[in-house]
Amino acid sequence: MTRAGIVTVAGFPNAGKSTLLNRLVGERLAITSSKAQSTRHRLVGIRSTEHVQMVILDTPGLLEPRDSLHQAMQHAALGAVREADVLVHVVDATTPVPASFQAAAGLREAPRAHVLLVLNKVDLLAPETRQALAAAYPEAVLVAAASGEGIEALVDRIGALLPASPFLYPDDELSTQPVRFFCSEFVRETALEQLGDELPHALACSIEEYREAASPLYIRAVLYVERDSQKRIVIGANGQRIKQLGRSAREKIEQLVGQPVYLDLWVKVLPNWRRDRQAVRRLGYGDPTSRP
Repeated sequence: MTRAGIVTVAGFPNAGKSTLLNRLVGERLAITSSKAQSTRHRLVGIRSTEHVQMVILDTPGLLEPRDSLHQAMQHAALGAVREADVLVHVVDATTPVPASFQAAAGLREAPRAHVLLVLNKVDLLAPETRQALAAAYPEAVLVAAASGEGIEALVDRIGALLPASPFLYPDDELSTQPVRFFCSEFVRETALEQLGDELPHALACSIEEYREAASPLYIRAVLYVERDSQKRIVIGANGQRIKQLGRSAREKIEQLVGQPVYLDLWVKVLPNWRRDRQAVRRLGYGDPTSRP
């Protein structure tokens, strides 16, 4: 008998959801950043073993929408919650634990899926604090996604909760998303790393051209910002920052695709794109007008 189903990873921003997805899949699919709200899309990772297949959905952090981008992110997160067979509620163990996932997400009704509470970053706790947390939440799985501690126990718990089912995807697939999606995310991740706190939320990336037949593989990517002053920050003095950003992003993409890449990186201004519903849709974040 095989088991398979949708495993939605959800929780507040910076709880470690993307790191957990990467650890479960065994590959670096989701970008990770110390900046809150770095995950904007619903990302799909697939973990297949002999008898169990988990289709894992990494989601944007739960938040109160402030603009069209946040509305689209909330829609993506809550849509994934509705699809789940198992809902992995990730909580940063160094912060207060919400009363329930329903309360954390502001849902009118409890999710239909089985909710599995996962307390992440337990490696940052003092031993006595960790023991108290385990005693207070005996149903929870304590993990440290960054190091892999507790992951096998989590995998066993998830697998036991999935329904009996044939595999949903071929067992050698790691994601349902195209390579160009990950290229875009790696460019944005590199910008987050190199720009620090200067303008993380004003950045978006779009792959405008992707020529697989070219040698090296040709990718034209555009980083969008909201103001001319932000464009100057990304480009840097004499174009040095954009050159360094492009080199670092290209190296990540080459590791992903396994071949040389020519990354043609541009910066453009799209005024107030986060508040512009059409711009949010154009940049691939979904429809912010849809009801979550």
